[in-house]
Amino acid sequence: MKRPLGTSAKSIDDACLLLVDLLTEDGVGGHAYAFCYQPSIARALVPIVAELGTHLTGKPLVPLNLAQEISRYFRLPGAAGPLAMVASSVDTAVWDAVSKTAGLPLATYLGAGLGPVPAYNSNGLGLMSPEAAADEAEALLQGGFKAVKLRLGRSHFEDDLATVRAVRRRLPGPVRLMVDFNQALTFSDAMRHALALDDEGVYWIEEPIRHDDYRHMALIAQAARTPIQIGENFTGLPPMAAALEAGASDYVMFDLDRIGGVTGWQRAAGLAAAYNREVSSHLFPEVSAHLLAATPGRHWLEYVNWADPILQEPLRIENGMAIVPTRPGNGIAWNDDVVAKYRLT
Repeated sequence: MKRPLGTSAKSIDDACLLLVDLLTEDGVGGHAYAFCYQPSIARALVPIVAELGTHLTGKPLVPLNLAQEISRYFRLPGAAGPLAMVASSVDTAVWDAVSKTAGLPLATYLGAGLGPVPAYNSNGLGLMSPEAAADEAEALLQGGFKAVKLRLGRSHFEDDLATVRAVRRRLPGPVRLMVDFNQALTFSDAMRHALALDDEGVYWIEEPIRHDDYRHMALIAQAARTPIQIGENFTGLPPMAAALEAGASDYVMFDLDRIGGVTGWQRAAGLAAAYNREVSSHLFPEVSAHLLAATPGRHWLEYVNWADPILQEPLRIENGMAIVPTRPGNGIAWNDDVVAKYRLT
């Protein structure tokens, strides 16, 4: 990673990816990747993907039917955690192949136009000194970005606040500043810190407490004027429905690997629309740009460039907007030489 990411949970220097390829009998390929956080997880998932591939061999390329088949396959162990990554990435590869077969970009295949999608730069801005964060925030505006995200969750909130103020002073007024605690706080601390951020020019506060504590998250959302953002840890619809029913957040965001791939995203987008929630993405900008284009109430694309080195054509950003590619499928194609260079052994 060009800019290592220091969060309250873990410092990440390398993007560990599991690449998934699906090949149809007609010779059409579908591609996706899972972000595995740790090399051991990426390695452990390879035989699981292979077993699932054997199970799916010969079945018709019908996304909803295959999604049901994958769900049944993982029913006993439960499609959560790393198994959710496998199920979601295979589903994403299926939709890539289907839209390629139709000769259409994924967004178009889903019924959407190919207009640009607003993006915020999420590369970097980890736990660092206030001055370093301010410098990096300025650098992240290159490409015309009009929003960036800063990680919080230091041992002393005074240090978080000083960093927010240093970054906010350095950014032009119209630029939005999102902050993410990565679940670092207790409920009582989160209530105090969220209220303290209300007058600091913050656009949203992401996951201040444990991601599934919807009752307390709702109390924070009610108390704070700054909108609360959650959702990257929704594993399918049941937890999302519980969070929405509890009023746990003002916004929601979907993680392609956890929400259930393209099939799960579409279902979640309908649920978000029913609750009148704006939808943003978490990671996977290449595919998420297509999906946000087809999402009612689309909000912000989280842009990271972690997969760029292994892609033939990385996602383009112009004037802070993600340009949805016009080529058939989701736009992912591997740079095989670079894949070989970085292959985990």
